Amino acid sequence: MNPKYQITIIQSQEDECYFVYLPDFENEIMQPVSDGNTYQEALQNGLEVMEELILNLQATGKPLPN
Repeated sequence: MNPKYQITIIQSQEDECYFVYLPDFENEIMQPVSDGNTYQEALQNGLEVMEELILNLQATGKPLPN
């Protein structure tokens, strides 16, 4: 996993969960990209989405975000 990409996690008091945003991939996928019941779960889910996005971009020959 390339750690240079930003992950933003926002706690929602209203929904009692955490939402995950991947700002560097905003042109590739609708935001938020994932969520979780705990911060750790949200982070893990976000990392999995990021990994899939990176693999998909590489497989299709598209450039990765800078």
